[in-house]
Amino acid sequence: MRVVVTGMGAVTPLGLDVESTWTRLLNGESGISTISHFDATDYRAQIAGVIKDFDTKPYMSSKDARRYDAFMHYGVAATAMALKEAGFIEEVSANDAPVQNVDQERFGVILGSGIGGIQTIEDSCAMLTEKGAKKVSPFIVPGSIANMAAGLVAIKHKLKGPNLATATACTTGTHAIGLAARLIAYGDADVMIAGGSERGSSPLGMAGFAAMHALSTRNDEPTKASRPFDKDRDGFVMGDGAGVLVLESLAHAKERGATILAEVVGFGMSDDASHITAPPEDGNGAARAMQSALDDAGIEPSSVGYVNAHGTSTPAGDVAESIAIETVFAPVKDSILVSSTKSMTGHLLGAAGGVEAIFTILALQNQHVPPTINLDNVEDNCNLDYVANQSRKVDNLNYAVSNSFGFGGTNGSVIFARWS
Repeated sequence: MRVVVTGMGAVTPLGLDVESTWTRLLNGESGISTISHFDATDYRAQIAGVIKDFDTKPYMSSKDARRYDAFMHYGVAATAMALKEAGFIEEVSANDAPVQNVDQERFGVILGSGIGGIQTIEDSCAMLTEKGAKKVSPFIVPGSIANMAAGLVAIKHKLKGPNLATATACTTGTHAIGLAARLIAYGDADVMIAGGSERGSSPLGMAGFAAMHALSTRNDEPTKASRPFDKDRDGFVMGDGAGVLVLESLAHAKERGATILAEVVGFGMSDDASHITAPPEDGNGAARAMQSALDDAGIEPSSVGYVNAHGTSTPAGDVAESIAIETVFAPVKDSILVSSTKSMTGHLLGAAGGVEAIFTILALQNQHVPPTINLDNVEDNCNLDYVANQSRKVDNLNYAVSNSFGFGGTNGSVIFARWS
């Protein structure tokens, strides 16, 4: 059964919706800035791609906003945008907004988070320490657990089909999309919400990743800190946000006269089985995930024109992924375009796959590939065309890949086809 995309929603460091995010992305603008929501003066990494000027009021009540962590806020908002574009709700609302003209029992959700509500957990730990157990909120658990964004979305929009939350680190969003597509293909649902949300830029989140020496410490140049495939990269930049797709069977979309944005044609997964954080040098796990997606799609490597790379700006990861892409797409390695949009958004962890899937679809729709900014001196072992510093108009871009790789060695690749 064929699966298509009919709606998209996003909250990112570049904008509070898909349109504004995409415009700034093509312009090569950075969403990275100095952290101001807490005092990071003594932190190794003092920069992040935080969400600015986000207002919860259009999406949920003030009471619910207080009860639930920000990653849920972003997930609920991105979902509402996607449902509106898909035509399942008329308006975005803070109140319950049941989906219309669809069997609610055949409409499900896979909306994951790599970390969950870390800020809520931190705040509750402080309350416990300072004021004792009786002062801890009864909403500490439902307000922080990783599956609650999916739960809130289902409750708000009365989605009674399959409900899951992937939590596969930085591969979360991509796994959610691939698994949701398969639920539809297997006949378990007609429509699925799929994607990820994250708000990891809390004090503990920043301190923990910095302690691993995973984060860039280019604190004096925030907009230049995320520089995938560049010799001077020194780690990733934390990012927050959410990216959500509405997926549905082609037959269902056609029956209701939906506008189709793209088709999901391939999905692949693998594990490095190598190291808790570092990929193998030859990128074989990533290569196997991409090859599995190609096999699932039934297309040749030469059919793919663009890869939205995981490309986090880490010393080992960028090289391993480049080698993997060269290996899988050997017939077109001199012409395939590769870019890392994390150079502009930072790394959105569990939300990265959802947001970058949207970028991949928009590249197909607009025949316009976003750049990898801050790419001044390409790493010696990175031999591909990374669309350095300026976006590029293209012709005949029909298939594109979105990659995500996470701690624990978990890998995911999804392939989208241009819809015409």
